[in-house]
Amino acid sequence: MRRGGFASQNDAEQALHRFLEGEAGGFDADPNQTVADYLNSWLSAKDFVLKPTTMARYRDYDRNDLINGFGTLKLDQLGHRHITAFATSQLAAGRGKVTLSRCLATLSSALGDAVRQHRLPHNPASPPVLRRPPSPERRIWTPEQAARFLNYCHEADPEMADLFEVLIGTGMRKGEALGLHWDEVHLSEGVLYVCSTLSAIDNNRLVVTTPKTRSSRGWVAISPRVATALRHRARTAPYARSDPADPFAGLVFCQADGRPLRPHLALDRLHRLSDEAGVPRITVHDLRHLAATITITAASHSPWSPRPCGTPRCRLRRTSTATSPSKPPAKPSTAPSPRPRPPAFEPTGRPCRDHHATTSAASAKPSAGCVTPPRPPSAPR
Repeated sequence: MRRGGFASQNDAEQALHRFLEGEAGGFDADPNQTVADYLNSWLSAKDFVLKPTTMARYRDYDRNDLINGFGTLKLDQLGHRHITAFATSQLAAGRGKVTLSRCLATLSSALGDAVRQHRLPHNPASPPVLRRPPSPERRIWTPEQAARFLNYCHEADPEMADLFEVLIGTGMRKGEALGLHWDEVHLSEGVLYVCSTLSAIDNNRLVVTTPKTRSSRGWVAISPRVATALRHRARTAPYARSDPADPFAGLVFCQADGRPLRPHLALDRLHRLSDEAGVPRITVHDLRHLAATITITAASHSPWSPRPCGTPRCRLRRTSTATSPSKPPAKPSTAPSPRPRPPAFEPTGRPCRDHHATTSAASAKPSAGCVTPPRPPSAPR
């Protein structure tokens, strides 16, 4: 390989040294590599470790924003001043701060990988030019408002009422509830197993992937009220036997023809039913915080008090509006792949693990009479 145009013999030798170092390390250390070339190769590598939904978001930012803004620059010449100028021009054009901060975070992630691979000496996107604005304070229903909403749902839309009963009664994420299969529900034991989540790529193509975090994968205690909603769902919904080769077969919450229930439909129904029931509009994720708030309120007088989820004297998890970062999940296949079957439910005498809204735990001693299924296996690699 021949390269020219170096100002001196020393510059040429340094370029050759870096190129050979890149060859030995398995990355492109060509000094003429552009930002566009690097981002495209970075995306190809990330396709093996990211979920399809995350990959789609990264691809949109790279192709629609970052490559247009920095693509012609050489990677070695990209500096903090270029990123500052890009952010300033985007804000002047009316770009939202949240969207822009996510776009720049994608660039920082890509350049951080270049630093870890010794492709760059430092990350020009760090410190960040624009920090993500703080999230607005969440508006959570009171228990009375939640009861009014559910009572109205059972009259106006019984099918969606079952879904909202499960969301409020367990604290599951929307995708986890929509990705729940019948073979993961154990009504006689009062538990269900979370091992998948339903997502929509670009609000279009549906995929079933692993849960958001590894701690989300596990057994969830269900209350008699949630069990009643699931039994009603079993009587009224179309039933299809679960098929390990088809991730959409045997879903608990699906359309009348058995097709998956799209995530945006749950939000649309929530808003419409909230307006009709006379309660404030909230998001589906706010129901998760509502579940945690009800749990903490019920246990505020004593850490040994029974849980509203129906599992007595279980460990209590605290809640906040923040979500802890997760380790990079294993890459899900974009094509339908065999879905892992949940482990068999076998009581062991250990305290039940509740499905929590965040990660910090309040210490509470469980009673000897509470039993739980075995600890679920780690997420598949």
